[in-house]
Amino acid sequence: MSSTPVLETRDLTIRFGGHVAVDAVSCAFHAGTLTAIVGPNGAGKTTYFNLISGQLAATAGDVLLDGVSLAGMPPSARTRAGLGRAFQLTNLFPNLSVIENVRLAVQARARVGLDLWQIWSRRRDLIARAEHVLERVALQSRRDAVAASLPHGDQRKLEVAMLLALEPEVFMFDEPTAGMSVDEVPVILDLIRGIKQDASKTVLLVEHKMDVVRELADRIIVLHNGALMADGEPEAVIASPVVQEAYLGMAPVAGEAT
Repeated sequence: MSSTPVLETRDLTIRFGGHVAVDAVSCAFHAGTLTAIVGPNGAGKTTYFNLISGQLAATAGDVLLDGVSLAGMPPSARTRAGLGRAFQLTNLFPNLSVIENVRLAVQARARVGLDLWQIWSRRRDLIARAEHVLERVALQSRRDAVAASLPHGDQRKLEVAMLLALEPEVFMFDEPTAGMSVDEVPVILDLIRGIKQDASKTVLLVEHKMDVVRELADRIIVLHNGALMADGEPEAVIASPVVQEAYLGMAPVAGEAT
């Protein structure tokens, strides 16, 4: 693991009136690692993600990608810089087909303009890339279906496909298995495992399912009331009495320090 972080937040803070939703959170994230961000409801996890990806403007602090400040950059510019974000709720082009959604992401990555149709007659390589991504997420059989017609699980897979097509440096997954059936979850987890195996990629994962966190995470950070409560290897963080009390709803074991 490189000593130089790919992504870093420095005293990242946002206030809504008198409420501090994210409170001076400083963290560094390195290539080749998957960091799970956990905490109780209302802890500030998604707000932290929104600050990193630019959906919200920070009250104070900064976000750096490869040492360069992203302050003032809109989400689209942060995406071009290398931040890829998947949301709690699907973020698709609902009236376009599955393949068209992925084609647009491939086209955006190649930076070849916004004409949806003309470009494909000239760039067979981009078509092949879109088809390959669909195969990775097991949606090839639904390529011509309208995105809005897909069941929820397939919509989540399509959003991951678009993220893969953008080839970001940093992947940010916000509860990627939310609302999915037991049968659908393994496909998404396998995709995240595959991304994690690429030592050049950095993965951030907000997830409530602790079995998923235990399996995938190299590191866990815990947010509570917007502040960073714990940061470390999964076993140590999960076993921490203060984390168990705040996040898991468990009382500390008698005789253990808090």
